[in-house]
Amino acid sequence: MSATTPVLDVRALSVAFSGKPVLSDLSLQVETASIYALLGGNGAGKSTTLSVLLGFLKPTAGQVLVAGVTPWVEPARARSQLACLPENVALYEHLTAVENADYLLSLSGMRVSRDALVEALRTAGLQEAAWHQRLGRFSKGMRQKVAIAIALMRQVPVLLLDEPTSGLDPGASADFHGLLESVRARGTSVLMVTHDLMGAVDVADRIGVLERGRIAYESEKARFDLPALHAHFSGRARAA
Repeated sequence: MSATTPVLDVRALSVAFSGKPVLSDLSLQVETASIYALLGGNGAGKSTTLSVLLGFLKPTAGQVLVAGVTPWVEPARARSQLACLPENVALYEHLTAVENADYLLSLSGMRVSRDALVEALRTAGLQEAAWHQRLGRFSKGMRQKVAIAIALMRQVPVLLLDEPTSGLDPGASADFHGLLESVRARGTSVLMVTHDLMGAVDVADRIGVLERGRIAYESEKARFDLPALHAHFSGRARAA
């Protein structure tokens, strides 16, 4: 894949359940080493979009490529290019951060040294004192750092995030956005589904707002129109 080819390429995507449209002619592209924030209210189609990218749903129409792979045709191959962090990261409570990383990487066929594991945890911003603590004592922000460390070790080109700052205090949210900037600097692309409008404005290279299953507003960072963005995000934009 060339440097100019979007790592996530969604074109004219439509999904319907029992004849009711959920996504309607949705198109968006996420470039290499960039952060795309996808905003929208409940029922706008954000979760359905993620399900298509992960190969869990076959759309009614349209084209989707994940690092050049059609996810519902080759789901395992497409998922090998992704790391997905759900709103509540599922890790093993009785294992330490290092043990979680070691075990979950082994499930994907990777065997790495303890030095490499702790270096990944350090890069993800987890404090050294927590490396050998069981995850039952971890906050949501700490769990996210473990999950991102695992993604960094897998060296996947795409990170999917579902409401990553939900439930985080402002300081933890700022730390997480700083971590995303570091991930982007390593060449990873990020698609972040979020309700956090101002956080998206701070960290994203591009923002799209979903309304009724399609992109109603989209802009790159240099051209963000905050009043228009806020109006669309709040569902008060007037029809064109």
